[in-house]
Amino acid sequence: MKNKLLNTALIVSMSAGLAACGGEAPSKQAAPQDSSPTKETKPSAEKVKIVFGQGADQTEGTKKLVAAFQAKFPNIEVELRDFPNDSSQTHDQLVTILGGKSAEVDVINLDVVWPAEFAQAGFILPLDRLIKDDNVDLSKYLKAGVESGYFNGQQWALPRYNNSGLLYYRKDLVKDVPKTWDDLIKQAEQLKGQGGTQYGFVTQAKQYEGLSVSFTELVSAYGGKIIDDKGNVTVNSPESLKGLKQLVRIAKSPAVPSNLNTFTEKETLTAFMEGSAVFARHWPALYAQANDPKVSKVAGNVGIAPLPSGDARSAAALGGWLAAINKYSKHPKESWEFLKFMVSAEGEKIIAINSTQTPTYLPLFDDADVQKASPLFANRDFVNGLSSAIPRTITPQYAKISGIIQVEVSKAIAGEQTPEQTLTNLETQIKQAVAAK
Repeated sequence: MKNKLLNTALIVSMSAGLAACGGEAPSKQAAPQDSSPTKETKPSAEKVKIVFGQGADQTEGTKKLVAAFQAKFPNIEVELRDFPNDSSQTHDQLVTILGGKSAEVDVINLDVVWPAEFAQAGFILPLDRLIKDDNVDLSKYLKAGVESGYFNGQQWALPRYNNSGLLYYRKDLVKDVPKTWDDLIKQAEQLKGQGGTQYGFVTQAKQYEGLSVSFTELVSAYGGKIIDDKGNVTVNSPESLKGLKQLVRIAKSPAVPSNLNTFTEKETLTAFMEGSAVFARHWPALYAQANDPKVSKVAGNVGIAPLPSGDARSAAALGGWLAAINKYSKHPKESWEFLKFMVSAEGEKIIAINSTQTPTYLPLFDDADVQKASPLFANRDFVNGLSSAIPRTITPQYAKISGIIQVEVSKAIAGEQTPEQTLTNLETQIKQAVAAK
């Protein structure tokens, strides 16, 4: 089972075509003008304090991680600094700190869509030389996670824990798990109303980041790209049009709630756990809650699978966090030692067991202790779904581009403009956003 699971994860990860969104695999490209700090000298033998900033951890995971690191490096003290668990607030605080060239934090957690922005702004250090000198094997990590930290020919951040969209379904109602989006819509319409359900399918379609994610997944599933590997805006393509039309078709299907355009993760979770939906698109966090009989009416009947495929593949948008080093840190070598430990097998195992965050170091999915921490970690369908993840568009202008997508795709779903006009608008506005920088 162990070898089969790991082989499946590695094979799917390497063959899922993720390079289409993040460029060629980082481990194979030479980093131009590498300005990484060198390892010519070891971290100082004197006592040094570094500060690690991330969203507040409500578990004991981070404390145990720091304790394990300091046991190995007693000369490096790690102080934890809690940032808001609201991603936007954390982003703004970090931009303020790093924009002021402050050294008050040394190692930082970055949302998967931030590395390109922070790299272009000159806020974080490139890691290529450090990775090479210490023989960090990036091929053993979730490929999309590595790619999310790769921008402009260099590796700027390394993945700590990631997640991706999954298809949830009622095992008591679904006999054959749909493999394609066409099949999902067909089954959702046929099974709606069975087993006390009101809807065949629920997903995120409100005008917010979740809609941008849905658009990215459908476009990618049909072979489209928002921005290609060379930085060209390619959203207005036949492949993207197929993906957008499928998204509009889903939103207008009798299988979904009439107010699907108000659904975020919260509404999706509630509908599925109350037994109102046959299928749901959601993140891994839903799994444990949906199987808890204290809060869920469908506990014991919850199945998961990779998101359905379009003409090209199954594509699930990547979520999660990466670690990077503040360019203005006064202790870059000690910061690297801590970052390297966090993403090591030992560091990620501590977080997986104590915080149940999904590891990005693929061999850990074969670790018995990790598998005991969450049923998901031993579930081949989950590993396959995670391995089919794709990075969201890697660009310093991601936030602006996502906002444009949300507005224009909402209009298409509402029937205010055709999918063709939507892509034309997206092409024009995204080009303007990229050019403005």
